[in-house]
Amino acid sequence: MSSQGPPQGAVPRLVRPGPLRERVYEALLELITTRALPPGRHLVETELAGHLGVSRQPVREALQRLNTEGWVDLRPAQGAFVHEPTRQEADQLLAVRTLLEAEAARLAAAHADEAGVEALRSLCAQGERAVAEDDVDAAAVLNVRFHAKVMELAGNKVLAKLAAQVDRRVRWYRTPVADRQCGGRSWAEHRGLADAIADRDQQGATRLMREHTGHTRACCHEQAQS
Repeated sequence: MSSQGPPQGAVPRLVRPGPLRERVYEALLELITTRALPPGRHLVETELAGHLGVSRQPVREALQRLNTEGWVDLRPAQGAFVHEPTRQEADQLLAVRTLLEAEAARLAAAHADEAGVEALRSLCAQGERAVAEDDVDAAAVLNVRFHAKVMELAGNKVLAKLAAQVDRRVRWYRTPVADRQCGGRSWAEHRGLADAIADRDQQGATRLMREHTGHTRACCHEQAQS
């Protein structure tokens, strides 16, 4: 396995002062979730410290925390490695995501106002345009924004916090290949969700979100098999 650091220019040197320990953790987590540091990559403290422009101590502390959270594996006598997620882990995570997102859709249908519905429909239009232009990166960003907006309209802060934690890991499991394969259908489903929320159809919104996240789950399985 390679022990190279992140790609040149992938992350800037951290600017002091500030909560350095937290900023090093966030920087490394971002490099992992964006796959600038891909699964299986050997993480060498001195190399990471050099890229971030810090000492080894905050890097070591960040790796310990990332290990506790399941992003990094610490192997005796070998060092730290980016965790390689299994299909079972991905499936379990996507199942949890379905529960959280379905409840968010139900609450959004109960509470959304006209401005909120219009925001969802605007995101759908932008997402469909990105798919038509084969702009996978833009479509992925807009997908995150759409689901975040539904969560915002739900109005439950505890639910939103849990969903954000799950979503970050889901985005780590997914790749641009999966986004391209599911892009067109995904945005059609988003439009259906926006309509159900606009109609205050709580049961319909719940059902549509469950079906939508189920399709995402199937795309991830197809990606893993190929």
